[in-house]
Amino acid sequence: MMKLYYSPGACSLSPHIVAREAGIDIELEKVDTKAKKTASGADYLAINPKGYVPALQLDDGQVLTEGPAIVQFLADQRPDAGLAPRAGTIERYRLQESLGFINSEIHKTYSPLFYPTTTPEYRKDREEYLKKRYAVIEKQLAGKEHLFGDRFTVADAYLFTVTNWAAFVKVDLTDFPNLLASQKRVAARPAVRAAMEKEGILKA
Repeated sequence: MMKLYYSPGACSLSPHIVAREAGIDIELEKVDTKAKKTASGADYLAINPKGYVPALQLDDGQVLTEGPAIVQFLADQRPDAGLAPRAGTIERYRLQESLGFINSEIHKTYSPLFYPTTTPEYRKDREEYLKKRYAVIEKQLAGKEHLFGDRFTVADAYLFTVTNWAAFVKVDLTDFPNLLASQKRVAARPAVRAAMEKEGILKA
């Protein structure tokens, strides 16, 4: 069985959601990302030298890192679940385009907002940058259930996960009604609720 190394509510929630949506049984191992230790006492740096989550240990012992790669790998294990378009199609490259945008422009822009050492000036700069990027997503979501229409994909799982951080770091997203509506729809999905309950970030 594959094993997902995760930290509650971190970006590793995205592949956790995808595994549940795809009906893939995975073992979960919690990681203390500051101490670089797993719940079983293992040295996490020996598993993933990058030191952050997620990491997915495959059945053959290989370890795959980076969320966008992991969610596509999981989606491809269960193509009938429809979580990613078929490889080689323009739709698949559009999905990768979206994952790349969320990764570099949304996910990474949140990072300084979690640090107590971030100055108010830099925080304001990052918030403004984040909102410019969310404006692109807001437009993409216009008239749609999800990023690519009425079908939930791995990109929606990733967007949901990082956007959930807004409340924690007090970023006001009221200017983005399509985004907030999408967040509510995703949050109501049984697989999403199950993943969040398992990680202890949502009460059953």
